[in-house]
Amino acid sequence: MAMKSSIPPSNGGTFQPLRHRSGTMRDRLHGYTKRTLGAGGSVTEAVTLPPGESCAGWVAVHAIDFYNDVSTIWAVMSSDPYLESFRPGDGFPSGVEYRWSEGSGRNAVAVSVSAPVYIEKVLQWIVDQINDETKFPDDDDETEALRVFQTPNFAALCGQIFRRLFRVYGIIYSSFFGTLEALGMAPHLNTCFKHFMFFCTEFGLLPEREIEPLEVLVKPIRKQYYVSKQPATSS
Repeated sequence: MAMKSSIPPSNGGTFQPLRHRSGTMRDRLHGYTKRTLGAGGSVTEAVTLPPGESCAGWVAVHAIDFYNDVSTIWAVMSSDPYLESFRPGDGFPSGVEYRWSEGSGRNAVAVSVSAPVYIEKVLQWIVDQINDETKFPDDDDETEALRVFQTPNFAALCGQIFRRLFRVYGIIYSSFFGTLEALGMAPHLNTCFKHFMFFCTEFGLLPEREIEPLEVLVKPIRKQYYVSKQPATSS
């Protein structure tokens, strides 16, 4: 039996992308997106569920792919000594502070951390979920994987992954966009975020209350999405 391809734990802010093993469902669905964009297809086409595929599996694969996008962007910033100057509560979008929940259930405690620490915790948490076979099964057995992907618990987990990735994007745009722009990374960041937002809008993955603090950033992208979904008119 093939070993599961996994993301190694964080080590000093370094997160390695997850590679989709050849011949698996994840590889098939990831390849569909890559081919669509690589062939000059639109982002709208790239986020649309392929015919005959499972919506739950499509969302699961994109949870991994969007993690890869964010972790790659953050890797450019993560070793900057400047990050150590942020105090708890610093670095978040204007008017909000994302707190990290330590513990679970009734024992959970919301802890105030800095924005860079919050990003590190989010990325490590996503790694832990993906590497947990009981929560995010490998797809050597595609039928069994899809059974888990279609459960309410998995839907809730993916919802949390997408909400937290959205928050990470919000932090990056609020506090680190200038640095990424100076490094020539702004176009890549904008492309990744547009793809992420088109996908989230397509499948209703972000509640409006989550989007509100970043409405100025999100509104133009969602407008592009809705325009792109309108049928073409002939003259």
